[in-house]
Amino acid sequence: MPDLLAHPLIRLFLGLFAFLAVATLTGRVLARRGGDAATLSNLTSRIDSWWAMIAILAVTFLAGKIATILLFALVSFWCLREFISLTPTRASDHYTLAAAFYLFLPAQYVLLWDGWLSVFTIAIPVYAYLLLPVISVLRGETEDFLLRISKIQWALMLAVYCLSHAPALLMLRIEDYPVGPFGLLAFLLLIVQASDVLQYVFGKLFGKRRLAPLVSPNKTWEGLILGAGAATLLGGALHGLTPFGFTGALAMAAIITVSGALGGLVLSAVKRSLGAKDWGTMIEGHGGMLDRMDSIVFAAPLFFHLTNYFFA
Repeated sequence: MPDLLAHPLIRLFLGLFAFLAVATLTGRVLARRGGDAATLSNLTSRIDSWWAMIAILAVTFLAGKIATILLFALVSFWCLREFISLTPTRASDHYTLAAAFYLFLPAQYVLLWDGWLSVFTIAIPVYAYLLLPVISVLRGETEDFLLRISKIQWALMLAVYCLSHAPALLMLRIEDYPVGPFGLLAFLLLIVQASDVLQYVFGKLFGKRRLAPLVSPNKTWEGLILGAGAATLLGGALHGLTPFGFTGALAMAAIITVSGALGGLVLSAVKRSLGAKDWGTMIEGHGGMLDRMDSIVFAAPLFFHLTNYFFA
């Protein structure tokens, strides 16, 4: 048991559960003292959802690589479904959508499971990018053709290709790295989510100047700078999960936080253009699955390729 508890990932998850326990207790104390009922209800829903998400992630990590890849494949499916659900399609697009859901999505994760990273990195941006419009054009529907096919290509790139780079970290082989690739995945997920939470908290506490009022009215420069800065320092503190060292972990965390924030902003713009506040209602207090994954979608490919280039 002492050896098990000494593993950095075990200690990380124990720390997260302890933090959630304190957050749950704090929420109950605030509820008894009274206050803004709507805010407290939203806070409770968010904490309850975090309990479930972290528990699922911990069990999946414990089950191993295949279970983790399957989990992300399901997450990609849900994200792709949410994106397509908000995107108008025609009957002539159904074969193209079927190819996206039932050909390229599973193929991407099979390539990952097989470790064929050279094809994994080009299957969707090359082969799917070319084949999807061919399937659509053979249906003979030309009205809004470019707009329709570009939406499907965007959905597949974001929900499947970009997101699949998170579990792709498990395929990297790094010498003299005792924690193993699950440490990399845990580092990415924790920094991204911590940055999102900290930007929200600091924005509420100190936010005055709107970052992009027409895109995301609640985001502020103060929240972005303070939240990303705090998450970057957290990355340095968690350098033991990585092969980067303290300075390298700070740099990687900074890249993750900035790219994640930009990803959230871009996908907020997509939502607003479609007239939606959230991508869905799957996760209580958080919106849809893509609302939780929007930052990871932008951060994961950068983190994967930088790690692969400099350390693998």
